[in-house]
Amino acid sequence: MNLDRSIKLIGKNNVKKLNNLKVLIVGLGGVGGMTLEMLVRSGIENLIIIDYDDFEESNINRQLLCTQKSIEKHKTDEAIIRVKSINPLCSIKKYDVKINRDFLCENNLKVDYIIDACDDVNAKIELIKYALDKNIKIVSCMGTGNKLDPAKLKITNIWKTQYDPLAKKIRQYLRKENITDKIPVVTSEERPLVKNIKEIPSLALVPNAAGILLASYVINDIIKIC
Repeated sequence: MNLDRSIKLIGKNNVKKLNNLKVLIVGLGGVGGMTLEMLVRSGIENLIIIDYDDFEESNINRQLLCTQKSIEKHKTDEAIIRVKSINPLCSIKKYDVKINRDFLCENNLKVDYIIDACDDVNAKIELIKYALDKNIKIVSCMGTGNKLDPAKLKITNIWKTQYDPLAKKIRQYLRKENITDKIPVVTSEERPLVKNIKEIPSLALVPNAAGILLASYVINDIIKIC
C-alpha cells in the first residue's frame, strides 16, 4: 500500500508506528464502517473486528460498507472484503458475536486500542470495564442518531457530555459500577431533532463524521502531532 503522502505529512517513523498498531473495532455500522476505512487508509495493518449483524436495505442511507450487493451478508465479511481491496497485506480477524462479559473473559484480545462503535449499552459498559482491567486504551462513540450537524461533534470525556441521551445512560451504569475514570468519547452537542419516536432516525452525515473522529483520536494519540 502506497503511503507516500502520509509519510510526507507525519513522517516515516509515525507511519511505521501506525503499521504496527493493533486495534479492535466493535460495531461496523455507520460509525464503525467509517472508522475502519480511515484506519486502513492511514496504514494500520493489524485489526480485529466484531459485529454479529447482517446488512439490511435500511443501512444503505448511512453505512459505508453497505451496498445493494451486501444486503443480507455478514457485516464482518463485507468489511474484510473492503479492507483487503484497499490493503491486501492487512491482517484482520473477525468475530461474528454480540459482545458480553463471557466473550471478553473467554477471549484474551491483545490490542493497543479498543474503538467502541456499537450501540448496545451493556456491550459499551463491558468494553469499558475490560479496557480498564487490561490497561488498554479505549475511545467510545455516544449517540449519533437523530442529529444532523457533524460540526457539533467533539471528543471529550464521558462525564462532560450534554444533549446525549446515550452518554447519560452510560454514566448511570458507570456510577453503579463505581467507575469514575475519564473515558474518551465522541459525542454530539446537538439537541435531538425529532421527538416522541420509537425508531431513531439517522442520516449519513453525523455517524460517518463520528467514525472519522474515533479514528483521528487513535491516530493522533500515536503520532503526537495534533
